[in-house]
Amino acid sequence: MLSPFYQQHADHISISREQGCRFAKCVADDYNPLHDKDAKRFCVPGDLLFALVLSRYGISKKMEFTFAGMVDENTKLNFPEGGEEFAITSGEKVMLRVKREGENSTCQTLTDSLIKNYVEFSGTTFPHVIIPLMGKQDVMINPSRPMVIYESMLINLDNLAITAPTLEFAEPDFEYTGKRGKITLRFNLLENGKKVGSGEKHMLVSGIREYCQETVDDLITFYNQRKETLKPVA
Repeated sequence: MLSPFYQQHADHISISREQGCRFAKCVADDYNPLHDKDAKRFCVPGDLLFALVLSRYGISKKMEFTFAGMVDENTKLNFPEGGEEFAITSGEKVMLRVKREGENSTCQTLTDSLIKNYVEFSGTTFPHVIIPLMGKQDVMINPSRPMVIYESMLINLDNLAITAPTLEFAEPDFEYTGKRGKITLRFNLLENGKKVGSGEKHMLVSGIREYCQETVDDLITFYNQRKETLKPVA
């Protein structure tokens, strides 16, 4: 499932601008300008790194991912031997820290299902969830420079005897001081209608300003037009 979105070299993995852009738009439905192939400060989607880790190391009952560096088309990613704690690096720089606990499953069906459902959930949070969540506190992101940075995420599974869990949104949180804030998006994992786990996604926001409905309407219109224009053919 992931092979079109990275290049395997003898001792490292790399991801081109085209590959990162296509993953964001075709798989995650994520139209963050940082993932555009011609972006001045292009950044590989964090969800693609998450997906590569699951594909390589399998699914553990408890998993925590902390994003420590911006990956671009020149980054040479090194994937070490798996363990309870390890880091995906580029040279001496840590790009992603991973912590795992409990049993581990390498079931391909479960892995593909969790990747697909999580990245779809993750990619659709802006603007549909984030903007209304911030609006409850009468603030919004900077429309000319919407800086929303993926900080970390965690997943807790009750058991691994599952094959196709789906995700549903749970109650999110937003707290801020001045122009900076933190968003916590929560989700439950379900199989056959029964809850089998839960998780959280944490994001940092900067450039927070007073809420303006007209500006929000313009931002959502711009986002929808951009999505319609840039959606590539899968």
